[in-house]
Amino acid sequence: RGPRDFVGIDNYTELLSDNVFVGKAIPNTLAFTAIVVPAQMALGLALAVIVNQKIHGQTFFRAAFFFPSIASSAAIVVLFTFLTQPQGLLNTVLGWVGIESTTNWTNDPSTALPSIAALLIWTTSGTMMLFYLAALQGISKEIYEAAAMDGANWWSAFWRITFPMLQPAHFFVAVVSVIGALQMFDASFIAGGADGSPANALTTMVLFLFRAANATFEYGYAAAVGIVLLVILLAFTLIQRRLFGQAPSW
Repeated sequence: RGPRDFVGIDNYTELLSDNVFVGKAIPNTLAFTAIVVPAQMALGLALAVIVNQKIHGQTFFRAAFFFPSIASSAAIVVLFTFLTQPQGLLNTVLGWVGIESTTNWTNDPSTALPSIAALLIWTTSGTMMLFYLAALQGISKEIYEAAAMDGANWWSAFWRITFPMLQPAHFFVAVVSVIGALQMFDASFIAGGADGSPANALTTMVLFLFRAANATFEYGYAAAVGIVLLVILLAFTLIQRRLFGQAPSW
């Protein structure tokens, strides 16, 4: 709409002094990532080890574990919000085991984020399972046979052979999981709306970006949020490359 004044770094200065962004969006995003990533990796690896065994119904279990990953995330979150209502199925089951609760799990500031994190751990661990399964099938069986001849039990073989040889898979899964967690948007938007209710408990960095771009039409401000998120993603990726012994080539 005509010439505009160049604002320099004003958007970043304003962003880093925004109490909602600094006090809610960033901590929520990092807390969500800290909960989801280790759980995703651990559960995905456990499922991969299970379905990699010669068990009856192997194909069925692989499909069953992976199914939540391909189901509609919107439908799952909507159903989850109904199940976690004060009179929902979750509180009913808790009552059966002697734990009386009337908590609205996705609408309480203390439980909303952990509840959504638990849901997404379940829905996305199937994808991590596939990544790990592909890596597991690339490990030669002869290595395990030699270990068995030396008297190694199942746990020793897993911890000293399987886990170390999955290092490239650990790196890939960790990067994919961290990127997905830091970019979490749809579940928080569906469960808490554009304002991240309750009390910004579900406000993530991407939801904050969406709000800036679509609610107040501050596209430059929203772009600044995107750049900050990019820097955080890059930092996490480089840290993981160092952690898993793959130093950057530049």
